[in-house]
Amino acid sequence: MPDFALRKTALLIEEIRHEGGPPPAQPRRRAAAMALVANPFAGRHVAELESAMDALKPLGLALADRLIAALGGDPAAIDGYGKGAIVGTAGELEHGALWHVPGGYAMRERLGDARAIVPSAKKVGGFGARLDVPLGHINAAYVRSHFDAMEVGLADGPRPDEIVFCLAMACGPRVHARMGGLAAADVRGEDGLR
Repeated sequence: MPDFALRKTALLIEEIRHEGGPPPAQPRRRAAAMALVANPFAGRHVAELESAMDALKPLGLALADRLIAALGGDPAAIDGYGKGAIVGTAGELEHGALWHVPGGYAMRERLGDARAIVPSAKKVGGFGARLDVPLGHINAAYVRSHFDAMEVGLADGPRPDEIVFCLAMACGPRVHARMGGLAAADVRGEDGLR
C-alpha cells in the first residue's frame, strides 16, 4: 500500500457577515481542511493508481470530521461541500484525482448520505500555489444560491513530491443570494440534481 505520509494539516474557517448589503440574521460559515502529504508516485509514471485511493480513506474521514467540528458539530447544519487537490510539480494531475473517492465519500458518509455530486478542482502547482475549491449544495446540484468557491493553499507546500488534499463545507447560501433557480427549501433530494 502506498504511503501518503502526512507532513501537516491546516484548517481555514470563515464567517461572512455581509457582502456589501445588510448583515444577515446569522453569518454564513464555511471551512476548509487541508492535508499536506507525501506523493508516493512523484517523479515517475505508474500505470495503475486506482487502488491507492483506499490508503487515503482514513484521511478523508479525519478531515470531514474536523470540518464538521469546526462548523459547530451538527452535520445537519452543513448544506454545501466541495473538494480539491494541489499536486506538486514532480507529480501529475491524475495524482490529485486519487482524492475523488476518499474525499467525496467521506463527506457523504459523515453528512448523512448526501445526494449531489461533490464539486471538485485539482491542479499541478508549485510552492504556495492556491486553488479555488468549488462548493455546491449537498443534495441538489441545481441550487444556485450555494454555487461558491473557497480559495485554499499553504505557504510552505506543496513541495515537488507532495500533494495538498482539501475538503470544504459550508452552512447556508451565499450572503444576499438572489439569482433565482431551485430554492434549498424545495430540494427533493432524490437524484442529486433537484
